[in-house]
Amino acid sequence: MGEMFCRVVVIGYGKATGNILKYIEKQRDIYGYRLEFIEHEFHALSVTKKICEEMGIPYANMPDKRELTEYLCDIQEKTLIVSASNNYLFPAACVEKENITIINFHNALLPDYPGRNAPSWVIYQGEQETGITWHYVTPGIDEGNIIIQKKCAIGPEEKAYELTERLMDLACEGFEESFAAVLEERAQTRPQEAGPGRRMYRSYEVPGDGVFALDEEPAAIYRLLRSVDYGKSAIFPPLRTVVDGVQAEVVRYRKIVPEKKKDEEHVLYLPLGEAHLLKIKYKEYRQE
Repeated sequence: MGEMFCRVVVIGYGKATGNILKYIEKQRDIYGYRLEFIEHEFHALSVTKKICEEMGIPYANMPDKRELTEYLCDIQEKTLIVSASNNYLFPAACVEKENITIINFHNALLPDYPGRNAPSWVIYQGEQETGITWHYVTPGIDEGNIIIQKKCAIGPEEKAYELTERLMDLACEGFEESFAAVLEERAQTRPQEAGPGRRMYRSYEVPGDGVFALDEEPAAIYRLLRSVDYGKSAIFPPLRTVVDGVQAEVVRYRKIVPEKKKDEEHVLYLPLGEAHLLKIKYKEYRQE
């Protein structure tokens, strides 16, 4: 083992990043590094900012990509950058610096489902299991050697926001299990074995292109609805369909038993298996 890391920079946002940040802070007494946190994507009620204030961790908000890139490329000490729930793409100029090592959390089992919104795509594609990957960062997106992976089943009723929360918990577990090995540069990694037709999922892509037809298989429609459901976080626009020749958008949906069916305006009921109905509340779609 050569020179130790003397600086750790965490970049990300949200609850899981906060837990990872607290864990890294607790390990400082053992390894003696300096710790700092950068929030690239602003959140009004920032959990991570509050943690930094409570624990005395230097905090910076850098929404400007150019500013963040210049800041990271100016680092001279041997530094570990921990990218957790972070959508900033590290440029090659930063990744290839000899004094900088970057690890990243991805919410799928790489090499499958690289890119953005992986929980949505695994639900939409009908996968039975998924998981998380911590990997080293290279100039290519989600291509670096795998440090650790943890798997979980996908529930038949699971929505995207529910799966995302479970994956965040797994990410924290995987990080704590591998952090010492990464810091001490003894992590046993393995390369990703991606085929030539590897599909990259982009932030602008929506499962099913954001639309469905009422004559589609109800189970597939239900899967699509769950795949874009992030609760109050409107990551995707409402799904659209056509009802009696009129463009409509989904307001909400539920799986119910037939006994709960009521005659309501702007509500559809589709058979979902033998014992349930898919209830879809909709409104007329008006393009802004």
